[in-house]
Amino acid sequence: MPDKVWKYITEKLEREGACHFSLLDPDPLATRKDTVVELAKIAEKAGSDAIMIGGSTIFGDIDDSVKAITDAVDIPTILFPGDITGVSEHADAMFFMSLLNSTNPYYIIGAQALAAARVKFSNIEPIPMAYLLIEPGKSAAWVGEAKCFPRDKPKLVLMYALAAELLGFKLVYLEAGSGAEGGGVPTEIIAAVSQYCDIPLITGGGFNSVESVVGAVEAGASIVVQGTYLEKHLQADNGAGLKRIIEALKVAGAKKL
Repeated sequence: MPDKVWKYITEKLEREGACHFSLLDPDPLATRKDTVVELAKIAEKAGSDAIMIGGSTIFGDIDDSVKAITDAVDIPTILFPGDITGVSEHADAMFFMSLLNSTNPYYIIGAQALAAARVKFSNIEPIPMAYLLIEPGKSAAWVGEAKCFPRDKPKLVLMYALAAELLGFKLVYLEAGSGAEGGGVPTEIIAAVSQYCDIPLITGGGFNSVESVVGAVEAGASIVVQGTYLEKHLQADNGAGLKRIIEALKVAGAKKL
């Protein structure tokens, strides 16, 4: 299976030092299809490097929304499924992820086994990713039955991140939960993981300002994800605020090279 999206990500990181991903919720009960497509277009224009599509709670068929988003933008679309209901064959790639600090084996390997055949025999490019939830975790932690890592215990997160690397995951995602307050995952955790882990680090949840996004990159994050910020601000200012955030992220990324 071709690895075009993974190549795109790694080459971007080599050239620019950091990437910005926009997370959109395709749930038809949460966002109208035309609205989510418009958000994707604005995010691309603002400079986002990829569109992640997914959510912790999905009701209904997402195929129409995923196809519409993929057709509307030139940057990669990547599924970010909270469950097997978040799988669609219309995206460019899929984070084939395991919630390693879940207390329920279903979210570590069960859901993945149920989705594996469909992913294998489709045109979706799978990108293996370890998913680690940091307090507060929000909806993702509740749904995924996660034992969230305390915000003041970076070594615990590092242990799991190193295990993920040694198990062969291509990425590790540190997530504080959608809409998390306090600037997202603490920079101390990001710094500890990035210092010793050799695979790219993604972080998301609560990064709603230039300062928090730049702080994550300076601490060692390779990719910063924003979702709630897009829902609240993207249409109101037509992406102007997001553009400023991404420009600052790219400056911080270039300093890492």
